[in-house]
Amino acid sequence: MSAAPLAIRFGTLHDNLGEPKRNGVLVLEGTRVARVQTSEAALPEGARTIEAACVVPGLINAHAHLEGSGEPQTMAVFVLTTPTQRALACAANARKALTAGVTAMRDLGSTERLAIDTRDAIAAGTIEGPTVVAAGRAVCMTGGHGWFIGRQADGESEVRKAVREQLRDGADCIKFIATGGVLTKGAVPGIAQLDEAELRAGIEEAHKHGLKCAAHAIGTSGIKNALRAGIDSIEHGHLVDDEAIALLVERGTYLVPTLAAIRCVLDPGDDAGMPDYVLRKAREIAAHAEANLRRAREAGVRFAGGSDAGTPFNYHDGYAYELELMQSMLGMSAHEALRATTVGSADLLGIERGTLGPGDVADLIVLRSDIDADLRAFRDPEVVVKSGRIASSSR
Repeated sequence: MSAAPLAIRFGTLHDNLGEPKRNGVLVLEGTRVARVQTSEAALPEGARTIEAACVVPGLINAHAHLEGSGEPQTMAVFVLTTPTQRALACAANARKALTAGVTAMRDLGSTERLAIDTRDAIAAGTIEGPTVVAAGRAVCMTGGHGWFIGRQADGESEVRKAVREQLRDGADCIKFIATGGVLTKGAVPGIAQLDEAELRAGIEEAHKHGLKCAAHAIGTSGIKNALRAGIDSIEHGHLVDDEAIALLVERGTYLVPTLAAIRCVLDPGDDAGMPDYVLRKAREIAAHAEANLRRAREAGVRFAGGSDAGTPFNYHDGYAYELELMQSMLGMSAHEALRATTVGSADLLGIERGTLGPGDVADLIVLRSDIDADLRAFRDPEVVVKSGRIASSSR
């Protein structure tokens, strides 16, 4: 027996299809939006009705790590825990993300097949969580950033083989490490790691099989290596320069700024338990990131939303903070931040999400107030609907 229709009577609907709609009813049937109608029109027979101040599409976190739970020492997690423990963390974090309004996400690096298996368990209904697009193990140079969750590879042929291994294991996309990073001891964010030829070989192999590619790239030279090699998205991009910005615009490549990843390291202060090298590198990046990323936005670079959830103090149920930082650090309006974290992320991931028109997948959030008044409305969603079904409700 099919579920009864769901009718959401809204004050404001941000459907990402034009100007916000006011004082109507959004009708869901099955897994999709059936129609938007005036509040005076007859509702479907037997429909369940929800009163909503504001309705928005479900959020999409295009950069997350389900194995991480915000621990202060990321590398230690993978040394001191078992795969079973991390699999349980994946399930718990998926549920937390969904409850917070994240109805889809891209996991950009996990050990073993954990993110891939979590994706499949969610799709099968075994556990609850967002729709997951999974990269499998990140491809990095030997000893490179993230080696403890990565597939270490050196040279073009080895990088191609690493891509094929992720394809074999069921990956939806491929993650490459183009520069050093903050959380790996000894890795310098400004220094390139996989070189342009290695990246091109891996990207060509992935694209041949229909897989999009993301590059962890903080430093300038690594960003440009990845762009020239044909990458689909730059992750972080904090030290981007004018030449790289021009390449991003020319190629239409997405930039996922992961603003929360740096702020969540710096906000807790020096006594929160993070290694000194993490704090030092985060401070060095933060000194330049805001100005660089603002220039990228002003130049017309396409942004998608991703928080790097799972990194220190950067929790899976805290994606609202990323939207707030898009507004405060990059100067985005509330609607721009919403579009980046819905339409932009959906386009990058290659999934049909982000809008709420007739026929669209019914992933949405009911909020207590309009986001145009205050983006902090995302911090406490009242109801989360995924594929037409109520996944979480505080009522």
